[in-house]
Amino acid sequence: MPKIKVHDKIFRLMIPENKLFGAIDAVASRLNDCYNDGGVPPMLLCVLNGALPFTAELMRRLDFDCQLQSIKVSSYEGIQSTGHLTTILGPTADVTGQRIIICEDLVDTGITIRQLKKMLLEMGAKDVRVCSMLFKPGKLRGQLVKEGLIPADATDAQIQPYMPDFYGMEIGDEFIVGFGLDYNELGRGYPDIYVLDE
Repeated sequence: MPKIKVHDKIFRLMIPENKLFGAIDAVASRLNDCYNDGGVPPMLLCVLNGALPFTAELMRRLDFDCQLQSIKVSSYEGIQSTGHLTTILGPTADVTGQRIIICEDLVDTGITIRQLKKMLLEMGAKDVRVCSMLFKPGKLRGQLVKEGLIPADATDAQIQPYMPDFYGMEIGDEFIVGFGLDYNELGRGYPDIYVLDE
C-alpha cells in the first residue's frame, strides 16, 4: 500500500482519487436537485485553503449558475483542533440576501460550520447550507455531547441539525492529508487522501 511522508509523519493511502470523484458526483447531483430552481443563483463560499480542490471539482459538475467567493478561517494547530475559529480573510463579497453554500473539505467537530453559519446569517445571508467532501459523525457527536448541546444517548434526529446539509462520504476519527487537506500546510497537493499510519 502506497505511503507518503509529510513533515515527521508517515501516511498510508486511504481514499483513492476515483472514489473521491464518485463522492463528488453524488454531492453535485444532490445540489443540482436543490438549486436548479431558476431562483437567485447561490454563492459557493470556498473555505480556504483545504476546500479548493473539492470546490473546483464540484463546480464542474453543477448544472446551475453560481457565484464563487472564498473565506479563510482556521481552527487547527498541527493535527489537533483548537476549538476556536479565527477568521483570516473574507468573506470576499457582500453576502446580504444571498443563498450561500459553504464548501468545506472536512466537517468533524462542527465548530467551524456552526460559527461560520452564525456569522453569515448575522451579516445578512438569506440562507446558509453546508456542503462537505468528508464528514466525521463520531467526532461531531463527541463535540456536541462535550458542549452539552445533545445528551450522550442522543438520537440521529437530535444530531441532524448540526450535520452538513450535503457531504460526500463519512470517515472515522483519523487524521488525513491530501486532496486539499494538510498537516501544517503540507500534503494538500496529493490527488488521493492518506491517513496517519500509526
